[in-house]
Amino acid sequence: MSEASMNKFDEGMYDDRVDTETGISSAEALVLMGRSFRLLNTVRGLFFTKLFLALLAISPVLLVPWFGKIIVDQVLLQKSFGETEVLFPPFMDPFISLFSTMSPMEIMGAIVITYVVLIGLFGVRGGGTAVALTFNQGQDNATQSEAALSAGSSSAGGLFGLTEMLVTVRLTQSIANQLRTRLFDKLTRLPMITLDDHRIGDSVYRVMYDTPMVPDICYKLTLVPLATILVAAINVYLIKYSYGVVAPEIVWIALFMVPLALVVTLPMSAFARRLNQKSRASGAATTNAMEESIDNISAVQSLGGMDQESAQFKDKSAESYKRFLNAWMFQMFILALGGTLTIGMGIYIAIYISDAIIVGDMSPGDFAVMLGIFSSISGSALLLGSLWIGLQTNIAAVRRVFFFIDYETEDVNREKVPDQGVRESVSLENLGFQYTDGRWALRDINLDLKVGELVAVVGPTGAGKTTLAYMLPGFLKPTEGCVRVDGTDIATMNTDWLRDQVSYVFQEHMLFSDSVRDNLLLANPVASEAEMIDALMTAGAWEFVETLPQGLDTVLGKAGDSLSVGQQQRLCIARGLVRETKILILDEPTAALDPKTEIALVSSLRKAAKGRLVVVIAHRLSTIRQASKIVFLEDGRLMESGSHDELMAKDGGKYRQFVELQSNSDYG
Repeated sequence: MSEASMNKFDEGMYDDRVDTETGISSAEALVLMGRSFRLLNTVRGLFFTKLFLALLAISPVLLVPWFGKIIVDQVLLQKSFGETEVLFPPFMDPFISLFSTMSPMEIMGAIVITYVVLIGLFGVRGGGTAVALTFNQGQDNATQSEAALSAGSSSAGGLFGLTEMLVTVRLTQSIANQLRTRLFDKLTRLPMITLDDHRIGDSVYRVMYDTPMVPDICYKLTLVPLATILVAAINVYLIKYSYGVVAPEIVWIALFMVPLALVVTLPMSAFARRLNQKSRASGAATTNAMEESIDNISAVQSLGGMDQESAQFKDKSAESYKRFLNAWMFQMFILALGGTLTIGMGIYIAIYISDAIIVGDMSPGDFAVMLGIFSSISGSALLLGSLWIGLQTNIAAVRRVFFFIDYETEDVNREKVPDQGVRESVSLENLGFQYTDGRWALRDINLDLKVGELVAVVGPTGAGKTTLAYMLPGFLKPTEGCVRVDGTDIATMNTDWLRDQVSYVFQEHMLFSDSVRDNLLLANPVASEAEMIDALMTAGAWEFVETLPQGLDTVLGKAGDSLSVGQQQRLCIARGLVRETKILILDEPTAALDPKTEIALVSSLRKAAKGRLVVVIAHRLSTIRQASKIVFLEDGRLMESGSHDELMAKDGGKYRQFVELQSNSDYG
């Protein structure tokens, strides 16, 4: 099977329906790195504070090996300074001047005092230690991402290390929260047709578990390589300065260690990206499985599908861990390869230095210096090599984040319409809408809907009623023709302005697990309690809301399931009414209502239509008859429009046939 076929197979496994082209070329990876780097513009102050502290932490690492040399040569062996051709670096001159007048014990005492100060400031122990704030994490992308969101670290310890760690935590959270909020905002503005194809669990995974990996890529592009290369360069210079005469071969070895590490790891970057993309996609598929099962738990339990759903989740979870393990094992292979090369190089250096000490070109103290410096250089080489592979891990997450940030969403940046709201009408001109599979939902629709009308959209199942209603607030974009508000094409309007003119009450009862008050305030954050009660009364919901234990402040169950279907429907209608918009669209608002409540609601809607356009998608004749205009659709085409009496007067009319069929079946 070809690589392309394998990629397609894997993409299908992980049920992505929108984000299906997941491959990342080297050029695309570099672009994503550049975009991640630009995120630092918003946190410049924190970033430069972190950079300053990180660079400051380098200083003790440079001092410690030379103190080791002095302890061996001048304290233990009691040699004089300058007995070999090895030169101390310039930054050691103040210490050499001080120590040259001291006895061995005084030198040791001064070094101990210096160490104590360094430990307090930088936490130095030997070659230096790091301080980090980390959290327990599992072996998968999700828990590691959550831990990364509030993790902080420093190459130092002590006071400076603690300060740097706290700055890092704040910096990480600032970057991640800005990007997380930005991604969430884009996901809330996806076109309806895209939302129908995209899995909620995948959105959750991208927002919660992909965005926390972005700050790390910022560090790997800036702070980590800068500090690492600086340490390596300084150490290479020190070797050349101090040992260039006695050990020129060592200088060349040191010089080529970092480039060698990059040459070994660069060819493996594409493979690393593929492994980590599959790991994150399989993790998102696990989240999808859980979200869909829990969201539809009533259906699962009623159909006895608990074992089947559990088995499906188990398989997806196992696949997620397997893919993560593959990526983790690859990283371990890279580290093992680098470690093997480093150990081999270290053995060679140890033998070389030992021979130089025997012939008198170096002193025993140089052994500690050279091993310390080479340990630092090899650590830098390993870090840079693994850093590039680590970047590929982050790139997979970054690509998933920026995919939807870049995704074409509703345009909210157009100029607002210059008036205060819809004044006269909404018109549909030669309107047509075609689904991506080629099916036409609407064709050649010409219709004028005026403010002050109660319009009923009627027709058999599949006639295109909901699709037509979706066109008015711009949930769907016409394939042909246009929708105009007071003569202006909505395609040129600011989307937020347009949505502020429309309240849409969906057929599905979309309530939040908050209080009744919070559900109403979602539609109108500034609504007064009197306005909320008025909307509830109009929708016929106040009669049950006032009997709830805490009235408006009663917290509803999951998706409002503590209410009956009819109560949920009335509360959703009240939420639409409290917005006080010029256009109100209701999809099957009376489907779950008893006849008495239905009559009262439709009567209220007729009153609400004064000063606004009310569009009702309905099947019940008792609701349809009271509309001032009836729009009859069939097979996506406008067949007739007019009042109930006008349409019933047409012999052989489509609407009349529809009514007679419904009446004969005792419908409505």
